Amino acid sequence: MSARSTGGQAPDAPGTEASGVVLVDKPQGWTSHDVVGRVRRLAGTRKVGHAGTLDPMATGLLVVGVNKATRLLTAITGTDKTYTATIRLGQSTVTDDAEGEVVQTRLANAVTPERVAEQVAALTGEILQAPSAVSAVKVAGRRAYDRVRAGEDVTLDARPVTVHEFTVHELRRLDGGRLVDLDVTVRCSSGTYIRALARDLGEALENGGHLTALRRSARASSE
Repeated sequence: MSARSTGGQAPDAPGTEASGVVLVDKPQGWTSHDVVGRVRRLAGTRKVGHAGTLDPMATGLLVVGVNKATRLLTAITGTDKTYTATIRLGQSTVTDDAEGEVVQTRLANAVTPERVAEQVAALTGEILQAPSAVSAVKVAGRRAYDRVRAGEDVTLDARPVTVHEFTVHELRRLDGGRLVDLDVTVRCSSGTYIRALARDLGEALENGGHLTALRRSARASSE
């Protein structure tokens, strides 16, 4: 885990405690809570929070606030985000990413760059998106992922989000063309699930899809 401080009071200032915003490059396999726990130990305070969860599989920018700077996190949470990701077409998983069990495999050998571009365009702009069932969205007071793990069938309502940019950089064929990987960049509003974009793109192309890699590279002011 690497981190960079963006200001705050000197830790040895008389009668004060250090405050500031820390930009953390979250490693794969860590939860956002793991990062908060590490910063709490390093800073010697319980007053630590983060602006927007990253899944354990994801890497990249996690904004962490310490002490008085935690008040800034609400404003940061609502800003746009930029991701680089890899979407695998031809397989659907229970979690819509590589951490979940593959529940369906369909040939993606008929996928063409033209078909991909058409469906990517349909998922760009102001869209309605249903979050992944295995997510932190609350349903009647409980996290959706807790309900799924308890064996419940969870379907979340679609909500409006904005995908400002959805760019495909490379299309690669795997396993003799049975699977297709897309390297993409997505810039989107707060509340957008990149896993759900992968799922919806795969369904639109009639062969299923899920994320195999995800990295948050930036946060910026909302448009």
